[in-house]
Amino acid sequence: MSSGSRIIGRRRQGDSRLGAVVLFGVVLTATLFTMLPIVIIVLTAFKSPAEVNAFPPTLWPAQWTVANFERIFTELPFARLIVNSFVFAGGVTLLSLTFDALAAYVLARIDFRGNRLLLIVIIGSLMIPFQATLIPVYQLVADLGWINSYAGLIVPRAADAFGIFFLRQFFLALPRDLDNAARIDGASELRIFWSVVLPNAVPALVTLGVYNFVNNWNDLLWPLVLTTDPGMGTITSGLTALTGPGGIIPHGVMMAGSFIALVPLAVLFVFLQRRFVASVASTGLK
Repeated sequence: MSSGSRIIGRRRQGDSRLGAVVLFGVVLTATLFTMLPIVIIVLTAFKSPAEVNAFPPTLWPAQWTVANFERIFTELPFARLIVNSFVFAGGVTLLSLTFDALAAYVLARIDFRGNRLLLIVIIGSLMIPFQATLIPVYQLVADLGWINSYAGLIVPRAADAFGIFFLRQFFLALPRDLDNAARIDGASELRIFWSVVLPNAVPALVTLGVYNFVNNWNDLLWPLVLTTDPGMGTITSGLTALTGPGGIIPHGVMMAGSFIALVPLAVLFVFLQRRFVASVASTGLK
């Protein structure tokens, strides 16, 4: 190898290392900015009220305290709120995965008149904000006698347009030869859906499940509107009961509650992160 080729090779290697360092720096900076709110939540949860309201504000607690956590467990039925949050978020997730997958399978794998129109209507419903339908949905739930009940919290969210569209796009990537082979063997549409399509769509189902669970776990508006009994609230709606007279917000207590609410989501993501990443990278069977 000539000296000129060696020099060019070294330059390319140096440029490659420089690019890797720059990319690492960009990713590290973005990660720090993303984690900063979580760090603030955790550190504020261990501050006293005087230090939380001090100016200029400080990041690191001068004196660590667990008084905020004690107030949560003494002034709120916190264990009940956690259970309600799991029932609400978990129930919505299970039902939405079931109904969204069934609807997506029909739209993706079965040809019928009006298929395209129905899909357009479902996608168009994504443009309607939940707040616009809040009053009629609440009135319907009230007429059914479901106020302050798990049914009232869960059933109105048993299916959603985004989940149907998301799973439909994933089902379209699966080869139809799988369906045809199963039909030749005499399998029904329900058997094809259960034994052929769903096993190949596990990454997409896990991703949608995590998305639904996190969204409903963090939801404030619907549980706050539907539940008037403190024992039927969720962790997000229950924390609003700690607001003082005149709308004074105990930020330290709120941060302590938010920190506790973050723990189940973090554990859920740790256990499902491989499936989540696989769903992003997956493009279906070839």
